[in-house]
Amino acid sequence: MGALVKKEIHAAVSQQEEGQFLTFWIGGEMFAISILGIKEIIEYGSLTTVPMMPDFIRGVINLRGAVVPVVDLSARFGRKSSEITRRSCIVILEVEGDGEKQDVGVVVDSVSEVLAIAASEIEPPPSFGAKIRTDFISGMGKVSGKFVIILQADRVLSVDEMAMLTQAADSAESVAA
Repeated sequence: MGALVKKEIHAAVSQQEEGQFLTFWIGGEMFAISILGIKEIIEYGSLTTVPMMPDFIRGVINLRGAVVPVVDLSARFGRKSSEITRRSCIVILEVEGDGEKQDVGVVVDSVSEVLAIAASEIEPPPSFGAKIRTDFISGMGKVSGKFVIILQADRVLSVDEMAMLTQAADSAESVAA
């Protein structure tokens, strides 16, 4: 990702005086997402698997009559799939794709708390060394002397990119057959 794009993302985060972020755990690391895009947090369960989907798509749930895809963030970050425990839950987010908004659920190991992080406490994402793609990160929040990775939900859950990955997986399977 180019330096100009990083500066634009950081500038967008910096324009906020103070942001409210939901913090959660995945694989022993703390992440955060702005609460502005979060609709609700629900208990993990009642997933219907969908054949021929990428590994990071756990399935779909019925949320008040709407079909909502559920993404395993750990697998989306190129790690092993999340182990489901009694603290696992699904965070329902509203993301934009193709100019329209869509609800997407993400599996997290556990939800921690809502934190207020001042813009002065948010650093730009690292250009290297992170275990996830830097375009997924909008910033690194400093909380109690430790860093919290602030995710850019629209990038992580890009409906367009996930659709392309699904088509690529379908093409690879049809070639192998």
